[in-house]
Amino acid sequence: MRIGLVRIGGADRTFVVRGEDLIVLPAGAPTPDDVVRSDAARAEVDRLSADGVVLTEHEHEILAPLQRFGRDVLCTGWNYWDHFEESKGKREGQDPAEQPQHPTFFTKGPGTVIGPHDDIPFDPHLSQKWDYEVEMALVIGRDGRSIPEDRALEHIAGYVVVNDVSQRDLQRAHGGQWLKGKSIDGSLPMGPWLTTADEVDLDAGLELSFSLNGVELQRATTRQMAFDIPRIIAELSHGMTLRAGDVVLTGTPSGIGNAREPQIFLGDGDVLVSEVSGLGALRNTMRRTSLTAYLAGDRG
Repeated sequence: MRIGLVRIGGADRTFVVRGEDLIVLPAGAPTPDDVVRSDAARAEVDRLSADGVVLTEHEHEILAPLQRFGRDVLCTGWNYWDHFEESKGKREGQDPAEQPQHPTFFTKGPGTVIGPHDDIPFDPHLSQKWDYEVEMALVIGRDGRSIPEDRALEHIAGYVVVNDVSQRDLQRAHGGQWLKGKSIDGSLPMGPWLTTADEVDLDAGLELSFSLNGVELQRATTRQMAFDIPRIIAELSHGMTLRAGDVVLTGTPSGIGNAREPQIFLGDGDVLVSEVSGLGALRNTMRRTSLTAYLAGDRG
């Protein structure tokens, strides 16, 4: 199942993807957040989708599929060795010199999450080094603590595409901690919908790609991960309960702007396309605005 949210006439409605069509469900249908947390909600969506209506409007707003967050978005750093190696000598003493033996984790605030086609609020006064990171994220569908690797996949409800837009100068400026440079409001496009785990073949590998203004800058496959998804879940849940609805980013491959020669950073009007095979694509534009204006609701 591919399930998402669309705003029509000011109301948020659930849709499912059928071929090239978006099938809009009746008002009050379970949302992707409900489906993640309940098998009964998924069964209800299956039932309602048989009588859903194909979305024919040209103007509609696809929202981030997930809207309810019980904690920060959980993230995995340096999970592609080529990305770790490309950043050597450019981490300004913040990061380990040698490849870590365990996954590296950090978080992004829930206020970072925006829709798959939303503008990203770009404020050059806030940061001069806006960077991109295409990633696949998993969504937990079953609570668990100290989950063994061989049971880890049982706890995944589905997957989404994200771009972990980061501010490298802020990331380096606060005592070696990543939180500030990873939690700017509106900096995590997510979507375009949730693809449930039963439709994703991890063994075959999924291809990630990112292009900036039509120029491809990142391409890799999930088979290149340093720590695979069962290992990520096992280590993250060790002594720490993961709960249904938690979102876990799985890392970005090489090609980030900060590691390039010359460096490439994002600016006003740049168009970002982030894609994971089988999961869909995000298309976002950097729009210059002050963060104050963004928080006040001015997206123009």
